[in-house]
Amino acid sequence: MELNVTRWKRYGHDRLYANLPDGTAVGWADVATGDITVLRIEYRDDVIAVLIKHLQSLTEPVSPDRAPEAQARPMLPPLTPADDLAVNPPGRALRDLLDESGPGLMERVISRLLRRPSEWDSWRKGLAGERRVGAELNRLGRHGWRVLHSIPLANKVDIDHLLIGPGGVFSINTKHHDKKAVWVGDDSVKVDHGKPAPYARKSRAEAKRVARVLERYCDFRVPVEPVLVFVGVTELKVVATQLDVRVYQERQVSALGPLSGVLTAGQVEQVYSVARHRQAWAQA
Repeated sequence: MELNVTRWKRYGHDRLYANLPDGTAVGWADVATGDITVLRIEYRDDVIAVLIKHLQSLTEPVSPDRAPEAQARPMLPPLTPADDLAVNPPGRALRDLLDESGPGLMERVISRLLRRPSEWDSWRKGLAGERRVGAELNRLGRHGWRVLHSIPLANKVDIDHLLIGPGGVFSINTKHHDKKAVWVGDDSVKVDHGKPAPYARKSRAEAKRVARVLERYCDFRVPVEPVLVFVGVTELKVVATQLDVRVYQERQVSALGPLSGVLTAGQVEQVYSVARHRQAWAQA
């Protein structure tokens, strides 16, 4: 397959994109680090070959005496039941939030009678969305994938889902927009033609955050891809050409199942053992 390579510099990034003749991006490489991300697994070998060729023409190898010294990696303490995130059901953080700060019976009755939207409604919708996506992800276990839900980070935020398997690691952000139309561009997302939302930017930042945590404890590079999953939408239109975030509706996440060739079975288990440990994320 003949792929065209274009260089893209924007927002502090410097990348080489491998594109099909029709302009569809099937992979990209970070010029600074040399890391390669394959967007379409069926073109994996061609993407890697063409990007490596172009990277070599742009950069010079680092001599051994200039290579940074390896640093000892920190160790996590033995996993205890209290620290095991594998027991978290989808939407655990939102469920806890509703239990602790949600409305009482009288408040619910008044809101329903007045048909007045509240922050609690948003939490409930988010909980329903995470449960639906979580159910779809759990089905990927038969393909050798491991799934974690509601991973708590610092500052009272969490990762909705983390999918770990032979195709790599995917940081999954769920957005529940019931009966809404969603438009996805390179740098923005619009719901029912509303104001641009920074979903893609936040998903990229989250994936980088995940990679930093995992690579702190693993002795190999851990590729983490950001994923946006929209729940309950009437239409999902993706018009981006350089978007490095995967975008699906909830039933489409099964497309991740057949992906392979990124992590070995042993690496999958090592990443999973780190990711399920609550203390690994305590300072993230």
